[in-house]
Amino acid sequence: MGHTEPIHLRPTAPLAERVLLPGDPGRALTLAQLLIEQPKMFNHHRGLWGYTGPASVDGEPLTIQSTGMGGPSAAIVLHELIALGVRRAIRVGTCGALDPTLGLGELVVAREAIAADGTSAALSPTAPGAGDAGNSDVLTRTLAHTGLADRLSVAAGAGQRPARLDATIASTDLFYEADWAHAEHWRGQGAIAVEMEASALFAVGERAGIEVACLLAVTDTFNADGERTRIDDHELLAAAEAMGRAATSALAE
Repeated sequence: MGHTEPIHLRPTAPLAERVLLPGDPGRALTLAQLLIEQPKMFNHHRGLWGYTGPASVDGEPLTIQSTGMGGPSAAIVLHELIALGVRRAIRVGTCGALDPTLGLGELVVAREAIAADGTSAALSPTAPGAGDAGNSDVLTRTLAHTGLADRLSVAAGAGQRPARLDATIASTDLFYEADWAHAEHWRGQGAIAVEMEASALFAVGERAGIEVACLLAVTDTFNADGERTRIDDHELLAAAEAMGRAATSALAE
């Protein structure tokens, strides 16, 4: 944590103190077009597209910065944003369902994340290694900022799209090769969904003393054999818009 000057982000426009963090650069562009008046490109270095400008909801500055995939990339991006002045951040991302009653396109407000990824383990001295995090009887968890998560729950719950509030999720390093024995263990520990970045972002935010929360859209469901059903592009766009509007509303409080 010794570097203060950004290495991977090269800002080309002013940074807001509040930021949305999608993983996908394309989703960052989509959300910027929906949520920012006359967005300006904030960053394009390393393909991590970011945009900034006045938010449509309140006219105050908002930055939308993609993090890329996985905890290491997300942690780097948030670390550098904090060094540049960010004080509040909400991940707006996607997840796979662990709870079979979750439907495609449903929203999930993550209050805590099971730290089954290497980045969270590295950031938490008392955490087990990533390999142990899937098997330990007592799983290490990282937490969203309570106040920001409260506002996010209110905003998501007020929308027309179904939303699970106050959820536990699991964060892992694997997408295709996920171990379903671990998934069953995560379910047993209360996790209803799995993704790749939230735990690392929570850990970075806690260490830096800033507010970090997380809102996810379910994009993948699985049958008993682990066979995946993927959301279609139209429904994903609608879910992303719902996430962006709820998260921006929470940041406007």
